[in-house]
Amino acid sequence: MPTIDIIKGKICSKKEELTHYLDFLKSKNQPIVFTNGCFDIVHRGHIEYLAKAADLGAALIIGLNSDSSVRRLKGETRPLIDEYSRALLLSALSFVNKVVLFGEDTPYELIKFIQPDILVKGSDYAPQDIVGYDIVSAKGGKIETIDFIDGFSTTSILKKACQ
Repeated sequence: MPTIDIIKGKICSKKEELTHYLDFLKSKNQPIVFTNGCFDIVHRGHIEYLAKAADLGAALIIGLNSDSSVRRLKGETRPLIDEYSRALLLSALSFVNKVVLFGEDTPYELIKFIQPDILVKGSDYAPQDIVGYDIVSAKGGKIETIDFIDGFSTTSILKKACQ
């Protein structure tokens, strides 16, 4: 199979497209890691964060904000890169297993559907403030936070580019 088809095969435009994959992982007792974000301009900070998240379990699933969701959260000038392109870029990372687009402001319903074993966000969040904390905690899962790398944020990159 061509590599681009393998990469595209990791993208799910609907959470229901994950059903067979989730059933397989759960049948093998393989811990599912979930994180989410806009990932508008993927940079070193994202790569290191996602790689650390992937190391926490057997499969890394990323919830990716749709274009309309990013606009509501970040303003009319965002995203800079369309949702399919962002999903394709994330899917090309060897340690990413699936990328799922969601159109809501938060991934709560997606987390409820996936039922991850490990929920990951940046350390700028207190664990109990992370969307989905209640879902993952109720099933005995873990909530993990990962430190960001100073100087690597989409906002700081945009500011630097516009100087």
